[in-house]
Amino acid sequence: MAVGWGPSRLRRGGDRGRSQDSGSRLLSCPAHRRPEARGVRAPRASAMRPLLALLLLGLAAGSPPLDDNKIPSLCPGHPGLPGTPGHHGSQGLPGRDGRDGRDGAPGAPGEKGEGGRPGKKRLRWEAGLPGPRGEPGPRGEAGPVGAAGPAGECSVPPRSAFSAKRSESRVPPPSDAPLPFDRVLVNEQGHYDAVTGKFTCHVPGVYYFAVHATVYRASLQFDLVKNGESIASFFQFFGGWPKPASLSGGTMVRLEPKDQVWVQVGVGDYIGIYASIKTDSTFSGFLVYSDWHNSPVFA
Repeated sequence: MAVGWGPSRLRRGGDRGRSQDSGSRLLSCPAHRRPEARGVRAPRASAMRPLLALLLLGLAAGSPPLDDNKIPSLCPGHPGLPGTPGHHGSQGLPGRDGRDGRDGAPGAPGEKGEGGRPGKKRLRWEAGLPGPRGEPGPRGEAGPVGAAGPAGECSVPPRSAFSAKRSESRVPPPSDAPLPFDRVLVNEQGHYDAVTGKFTCHVPGVYYFAVHATVYRASLQFDLVKNGESIASFFQFFGGWPKPASLSGGTMVRLEPKDQVWVQVGVGDYIGIYASIKTDSTFSGFLVYSDWHNSPVFA
């Protein structure tokens, strides 16, 4: 079997003819020519050929591999056939980004552009856009004092109160008529009339009226009357006692301006109201709270 040389191993098979050609070239070279070719006659030349071939094979096997399938010789041989192309390798890893280049030199200035269209011409009387707000001006001088306004409502709440008693009298009072209490004790607002015995409302609101009567020598029944109608009635029976007794009563009532309230004794024998130096009969009244809707002060 013929043996050839490759880059890293011995090639076999298809390189057989190539090895034979290389051996024939070695024998044809002047350095390896047989003795009879030089004119020297060598005995048993046919017997030396196998030995020479074995010697060359041994040298070839022990020598290191040579590039491009070259046989060591003093004479160069012909180049071998080119090998088959290899397979394409896999794609390698992407390389790193390169550094940024330096800034280029500034370019030359461009050509001057064409002028714009003329703006809209405003008329003289056409108002422009309002300007920004100016800063506040200095404080002006104080003006003259104005005239005094009308008098306002009083902040003091309204008041209405009275108290009066009967003078000493031994004559029975008239029945079914207003009973006058002629001796005034309190009447600052003047809302009570001591002659008629009637109280006239001037401040709307709720009032309280009370009567304290001394009963003597006869039974007594009296009413608190508003505008001719009884709003409260009280009665005391006289039992022949040697000394006077008392009868008291009171009530609250809502009044409007010009309403009137008074005391009126009963009819018949029920007129036993009495007054002397040592005992009195009184009629009193006062405003509890006002009900004046037209004024928030009195509400």
